[in-house]
Amino acid sequence: MNESTNAIRKELNNLSEAGYLEKEAVQNRISYKANTKHPLFAVLQKIVFQHLGLDALVVMILERMGEVKKIVVIGDYAEGNDSGTIEVVIVGDALNTKYIDQLAGKIEEQINRNVQFLITQEYKGKGLVIYEALEKEKV
Repeated sequence: MNESTNAIRKELNNLSEAGYLEKEAVQNRISYKANTKHPLFAVLQKIVFQHLGLDALVVMILERMGEVKKIVVIGDYAEGNDSGTIEVVIVGDALNTKYIDQLAGKIEEQINRNVQFLITQEYKGKGLVIYEALEKEKV
């Protein structure tokens, strides 16, 4: 980033004081994470997703994939590191796996990053949830 650690610390403190970040001290380290309860969180998240191309990824997956329950970004991107490879877990039943093979190339072209998909019926691991279907109300 070509910035001093002191300048970064000041900015993190400013964002924390403004309520955008939550600050947590663990032993001799301070960790910061997005404050999901902040009124602007959804707007900021949408901007970040658009910048990374994740919004296009979600739209393309949902278009013809089947009944997608959840889309989770794992690996480097979930941790905030742009390694050039986005690992995506798609959770659902009877998903169109042929379409996913074709989709990877299209998405890579559109967002200029390598995309790897893992298709499963259930996922309980860590990651950045970028889509989650609402549970159907039981009557």
